[in-house]
Amino acid sequence: QVQLVESGGGLVQPGGSLRLSCAASERIFVINAMGWYRQAPGKQREFVARITRDSSTNYADSVKDRFTISRDNAKSTVYLQMNSLKPEDTAVYYCKFEAKTTLLSTMRDYWGQGTQVIVSS
Repeated sequence: QVQLVESGGGLVQPGGSLRLSCAASERIFVINAMGWYRQAPGKQREFVARITRDSSTNYADSVKDRFTISRDNAKSTVYLQMNSLKPEDTAVYYCKFEAKTTLLSTMRDYWGQGTQVIVSS
């Protein structure tokens, strides 16, 4: 079973930056798209950013121009560079891969375990 391992979360002051990473625990046959979602306390999980195989990207309006998603296909890793962080960015951040692990498997979503980001002075 493929696992996604996230890292890079932590406590940062408003206006600061963090870089999240998410890597697969083993080789994956094909990764269609990679994305980031977040869930703040008492709220539903929401979309943050997504990047396709050809590196097309889209972002939630709330993070546009502040966050940048990128991927390293050779390492099966997705990144989220977060700049100009605000207290409202505080949440648990989850990565998601839309992937097939083998030639015969079906495309499905794989989720990371989440990494906490706290933006506070």
